[in-house]
Amino acid sequence: MELYGNEWTRKGATLSDKTARAEFGLTQDEIIAAIRAGKLQYRRAEIEGNPWLRLLRREVEELVSAGHGERYLREQQARTELKRVNRELKQLRAQVTALEERRAALLSELAEQG
Repeated sequence: MELYGNEWTRKGATLSDKTARAEFGLTQDEIIAAIRAGKLQYRRAEIEGNPWLRLLRREVEELVSAGHGERYLREQQARTELKRVNRELKQLRAQVTALEERRAALLSELAEQG
C-alpha cells in the first residue's frame, strides 16, 4: 500500500478535493464513493479550521479515465493547462506594462536633467 508513499510529499502529486472537482469535473459524491470503494486514498487536512481532503493526482486521473474515458481526461487536462497559461500571460502583460511605465518615467527624468 505504501509503494507510492513518497507521492504524498512530492510537489504536484497531490491535490485537494476542491481542485479535483474543478480540474476534472468530479462531484463530491463521486470522490466519496471512490474513497469508500478503495479507488482513492486520502489524507485529511485543515486550513484555518476548514477541513479538506488531500488526494493523489495519479489516482484521480485513473478514476476519471476509467469513468469518463481517456479522451475526456486529456481534454480536462488541456483546459486546466490553458487556464494556467492564460493567467500567467495576463500577469506577465501587467508586469511589462508596469516596467514600460517605469522606463518612460526614468527616461523623462533623464531628459529633464540632461
